[in-house]
Amino acid sequence: MTREYLKKATLTSTSNASEVHETAKAILDDIEAGGDSKAMEYAAKFDRYEGNVLLTAQEIEAAIALVPEKLKADIRFAHDNVRRFAEVQKSTLTDVEMEIEPGFVAGQKAIPVDAAGCYVPGGRYSHIASAIMTVTTAKVAGCHSITACSPPRPGVGIAPAIVYAAHICGADNILAMGGVQGVAAMTFGLFGLPKANILVGPGNQFVAEAKRILFGRVGIDMIAGPTDSLILADKDADAHIVATDLVSQAEHGYNSPVWLVTDDKALAETVMEMVPSLIDELPDTNRENAFAAWRDYAEVIVCKDRVEMAKCSDDYAPEHLTVQAKDLDWWLDTLTCYGSLFLGEETTVSYGDKATGTNHVLPTSGAASYTGGLSVHKYMKIVTWQRTTRDASKAVAEATARISRLEGMEGHARAADVRLAKYFPGENFDLSAES
Repeated sequence: MTREYLKKATLTSTSNASEVHETAKAILDDIEAGGDSKAMEYAAKFDRYEGNVLLTAQEIEAAIALVPEKLKADIRFAHDNVRRFAEVQKSTLTDVEMEIEPGFVAGQKAIPVDAAGCYVPGGRYSHIASAIMTVTTAKVAGCHSITACSPPRPGVGIAPAIVYAAHICGADNILAMGGVQGVAAMTFGLFGLPKANILVGPGNQFVAEAKRILFGRVGIDMIAGPTDSLILADKDADAHIVATDLVSQAEHGYNSPVWLVTDDKALAETVMEMVPSLIDELPDTNRENAFAAWRDYAEVIVCKDRVEMAKCSDDYAPEHLTVQAKDLDWWLDTLTCYGSLFLGEETTVSYGDKATGTNHVLPTSGAASYTGGLSVHKYMKIVTWQRTTRDASKAVAEATARISRLEGMEGHARAADVRLAKYFPGENFDLSAES
């Protein structure tokens, strides 16, 4: 399959991964051993914050009072969309039961985890939307305890709009602590918090690595790397909109890949000409991030036709996938690997990132090849149960005994044997593994 790279990335999402792992692991081990006081030491070192870490009701109300009414209305609008979408998602997961054999009933139950820890980035940018996405879905799922954790700013604390969003979306506790130390605090149950059963939410590379290390002793939404976005565009796409959308995602961070895949070389070249000037027009921090991301991680790929474009996209399995091409239904039916799909020029990743209702916590670094993003389902445990009568257990017991003996698991076989002997006294059963 021929792919022409007009621009090729010089770095990948795994660059410097080993150094990040060692740093995150050392901090986690240190905090687990040292508890609250050690977490506060790291908060002072990395957050440069020594204020109260578990917000009181009075501190929450004071922060809310600082949020402009127009912004409050926007947050409520986004929260309502995310909540309603999550409620529809939850309705697709129902308790069921079926009769396996006459008198032998098995079933499924969906049970929410008890305690959720929601990480909300707040360092480089104040990710208000991440509070909405993570806390709202946990609340709809039915988690009994929800902690929102966000990095405080020196001498200020958590951004008031994040506090407001977390509060109205249903957070039971709001923790002013960032980075690995914030993740550790929720996992280990520091500062009187319940130990989290699941950690969710985006974060920098150290937060992502901490979640990876902790996975197993606690659940996580996914192992996430830097955010990434891919645009599929044909000759009819608006080059200015394509370039703007690429830059809008590159501003996430210096290591956030953006990719353009097209079957029109002229469009690709036009977009590449436009991007630098669009980056130059951004505010300082945004410009620095977008410039580095475009320079080191961006790729522009020309394919021969849309079939090859779709295959290329599926190979990349992007977190965000935008289609700006004709015949949107064909793309919807054909594409299989993405975190969230944005069909047509009229929508954009930014909509999904902030206010559409679909969740913006999504798989990165190719993980969309095997998983979707954060949803209400991530907070739910799908458990099974069974019940039977003595008569209905007969055939199952016989099969269990014979299969167990064939496997060499005599103890399992005898658990079936004793029931057959008790429930059907006097009957003879062939329970050996031999034919």
